[in-house]
Amino acid sequence: MENLKAVELKEKLFKLLNKVALKRGDFVLSSGKKSNYYLDGRVITLTPEGAYLVANIILDMIKGQVLDAIGGPTLGADPIVGALAALSYVNQQPIKTFIVRKQAKEHGMSRQVEGPELKAGDHVILVDDVATSGKAILEAKQALDKIGVIVTQAIVIVDREEGAVESLAKVGLKLQSIFSRTDLLK
Repeated sequence: MENLKAVELKEKLFKLLNKVALKRGDFVLSSGKKSNYYLDGRVITLTPEGAYLVANIILDMIKGQVLDAIGGPTLGADPIVGALAALSYVNQQPIKTFIVRKQAKEHGMSRQVEGPELKAGDHVILVDDVATSGKAILEAKQALDKIGVIVTQAIVIVDREEGAVESLAKVGLKLQSIFSRTDLLK
């Protein structure tokens, strides 16, 4: 059962999502699908209030879990992992964070996974702003698989309920969301 603080934070985030991030109209999503609404997660996660709310809620969701790091696919996860790193440090329970590029850099360290080095056997959780088909999360998992990092869970702000849960389950990933499309479009 959620504690009172978590419920209050979710209520504030819900209001913020509906006020500034949820847009109605005709949109083409990154999956190529057409939609009559768009959720601009970065309008939330790149604001002080939104970053604070999302990070607090996710930290509450992962409380008590044993993990070595938390991260996700660029660009949706970038502000989320930054907020998680800062807030976990402030809370004196620092968590390493990372970002997964679409492909490895061709210069420098030539890495696809950026941040403190992860090693084979590390347990991580993936985060992203929105899940539609789950493609970005799946690609991030594949990059982590290449270096032997274990990922069995992903958390998003909103699940658009368009197949991400099912496609990620096929590769052993459980998807949790703070909100679903059903929640937002009530």
